[in-house]
Amino acid sequence: MTPSDYEYLRKLLKERSGLDLSADKQYLVESRLLPLARKSSLPGISQLVEKMKGGANTLTAEVVEAMTTNETFFFRDKIPFDHLREGVIPALVQARAARRSLRIWCAASSTGQEPYSIAMCLKEAGPLLSGWRTEIVATDLSQAVLEKSKAGIFSQFEVQRGLPIGLLVKYFTQNGELWQINAEIRGMVQHRQLNLLQDFSHLGVFDVIFCRNVLIYFDQNTKANIFERLSRMLEPDGVLALGAAESVVGITNSFKPYPERRGLYRPNIAPVIRVGASTLVPQTLRAVAAAR
Repeated sequence: MTPSDYEYLRKLLKERSGLDLSADKQYLVESRLLPLARKSSLPGISQLVEKMKGGANTLTAEVVEAMTTNETFFFRDKIPFDHLREGVIPALVQARAARRSLRIWCAASSTGQEPYSIAMCLKEAGPLLSGWRTEIVATDLSQAVLEKSKAGIFSQFEVQRGLPIGLLVKYFTQNGELWQINAEIRGMVQHRQLNLLQDFSHLGVFDVIFCRNVLIYFDQNTKANIFERLSRMLEPDGVLALGAAESVVGITNSFKPYPERRGLYRPNIAPVIRVGASTLVPQTLRAVAAAR
């Protein structure tokens, strides 16, 4: 791979996926794209780039998918899911008692371990969410990983990574060396292809957003832009969950850390306003005033 090939790929990946490769990541590109070149009967990456420049759109899409990191496992980092079970869900159940519904978005959902971990958390809440309408929207740039997620079929290695044995026995069926999560849990998750660099306002407003272990690969300006748009997608008392190595600090003022809940953030709205016995955030207060 020549320096010009690498620069072409760096620019392409930044534009298509937000992946910000530093100058010393050539080895990563080679390790992921050489197998794709061989699969396409091409001798090397230079020939791959040449074909892409010639307008091979399908090949370009395959390159973007190959370079998009899809590392994931069940209940990854554990702490955000503990927070979800022990604090976030009970608080939202109380706050949403009138409408009895919850919406959760799992951005960069990869092969499904994260959204299905969320679904199992909701299912394990039992009577707390009995009669509630719960919606989990799982999105990813890669159609290939979304198809795997929809199937809900995982290898022995995949179910051994982070999944408690009790939940494996309770929610999965074994078929040889493969395990499939049951239809009820699969049915709790909607799958949609989506690029975080593009407009995602059509998804609507959520109570919880998991956007974990993906923004770490973007540059500061891209992160700030996505954070600002994510803040518009959350209810005023909603929760954003980031990865263990990610933070909003020094990047955006759209969110602030959630007190005593590491890895969780909430929209940085104006202070709440107290009206009589009710505590209203400004958005709610405006809505009440408009309705009068």
